Amino acid sequence: MEKVEDNLTKSKLSTGTSDHVVRSKPTIQLVKRWLVAYVGTNREKKTSELLTKMGIENYLPIQKEIRQWSDRKKTIERVLIPSMIFVYVDTTQRKEVLTLSSVSRYMVLRGESTPAVIPDEQMTRFKFMVGHSEESVNMCDCSLRSGEMVRVTKGPLAGLTGELILVEGRQKVAVRVNMLGCACVDMPMENVERLVEK
Repeated sequence: MEKVEDNLTKSKLSTGTSDHVVRSKPTIQLVKRWLVAYVGTNREKKTSELLTKMGIENYLPIQKEIRQWSDRKKTIERVLIPSMIFVYVDTTQRKEVLTLSSVSRYMVLRGESTPAVIPDEQMTRFKFMVGHSEESVNMCDCSLRSGEMVRVTKGPLAGLTGELILVEGRQKVAVRVNMLGCACVDMPMENVERLVEK
């Protein structure tokens, strides 16, 4: 009987099917988050290019605008939030961003020591608004009072949800971005529908 058990053990060891299974350590997946990095004046575009070359996802909100001079019109690219760039990084990449001479630091909430995080959902809405709006998008003061939640039903921003607000008598749809206030765009009433609370 002992020989049979001994042979069975040898068989398991030779085929790699022993009762003691060696499990590989689970790989730690680093979570990426949207952070805001402060950048030197007029160095936003160059910094975005460098970050892309480093393989770090980033977002620099830019809109094309037509400027009228006395003798001609010219299309320019306007940086919506000067001296700032959004980076989508994990803890390792977060340090890499700071190796660039044009980046000074991350935005941090008062009393906190770690960089402030912009929720993914807010970034998705913000990027959609900037990328698809035919009207000029502007950042407004974060002291704006909350308005009715609406969905845009017509035009290039159809599907976007945000807050319906009034700024100096003009109706706008606003998308809040933590710590930075609201991104606002003019919106006719006929282009929105009120979202019904569930």
